[in-house]
Amino acid sequence: MNSLKSKRNLTRFTYETTAFEGWRLCVSRTGTTFTKYFSDKRHGSARDSLRAAEQTRGKLLRLIDNSRRINGKLSKSTIERAHKVLETA
Repeated sequence: MNSLKSKRNLTRFTYETTAFEGWRLCVSRTGTTFTKYFSDKRHGSARDSLRAAEQTRGKLLRLIDNSRRINGKLSKSTIERAHKVLETA
């Protein structure tokens, strides 16, 4: 399962000692960190949770990278929109 190794901004969690198996999406820009977990159980399989995490990462990065910066930081409205992207994923 070579495709199930961690990738940029995506970390695979498969620990026998915890109840969670899936992917963690973590993106940091200009001092703001966005994190969301994608459970294998909720999405049906490891590949499906990876696919959901990759799609969300794409949406999030497009939003963040195409937004204006205010004093070198993300604007409040951009941060709010980014959190909505994560909530709806």
